[in-house]
Amino acid sequence: MARTAQIVTLIMALTLSGCVGVQNKELRLQNLAKSEVDMIVDQHIKTINAMSRELTIKLYKRNPRELKKAAVGTTVETRLKQLLSYPRPISHPEINNLYGVDALKLAFDEEYQGDRVFALMVAITGMIHASYNYREEFFMLNEIDSQKLYNSARNLEKIAWQLHNFKTSNGARFLLTDSMNEGVINLSYERLFGKMIATQDMLAEIVAQTTDRTINRLVLSVATAPFLPI
Repeated sequence: MARTAQIVTLIMALTLSGCVGVQNKELRLQNLAKSEVDMIVDQHIKTINAMSRELTIKLYKRNPRELKKAAVGTTVETRLKQLLSYPRPISHPEINNLYGVDALKLAFDEEYQGDRVFALMVAITGMIHASYNYREEFFMLNEIDSQKLYNSARNLEKIAWQLHNFKTSNGARFLLTDSMNEGVINLSYERLFGKMIATQDMLAEIVAQTTDRTINRLVLSVATAPFLPI
């Protein structure tokens, strides 16, 4: 009821102002139905999507062979649209319609002949998408769960660990990431994962404080712990 009252108050304020639309052409009517937290959530979604985009591009640059496994004509931009477009598709026949962490097993399956980068990023972006209740924008009557956001951060930690440590029977990594060049270690992937984890953790804290809910903080080994539910 409190949130409904806020919406009514905001609409009345707009009606009484009369000239708000003239003074600020950038004002979106939809924003009147947003709380400050909703706007913060929206900004975090844009940030995490931008990071996911950057990670996808970096992985394809480092593993160009993977894109060649896709259908003829598939480009990195094609993949980005499949992963991050709106409304976002959550069904991909080429990976058996798996989504979220369910798709991760393909990226690390030695028998899998498809695009491992795509399988990995469907796992990552799908899991993050689920943590936002499959929404790309939030309004006052939309709910968001701080525990889901926290769990997604822990899952990202586990995915980053697997990406670095899982290898084929020949000792090769399934996907190349950080490297060493002339004695200098390139940790750009590790840093990017760190930023993504921090983004989810930060929003989890904000939402928890706003909703007065407690996050169940599990202390588990990243190597042996199962993926947390979203």
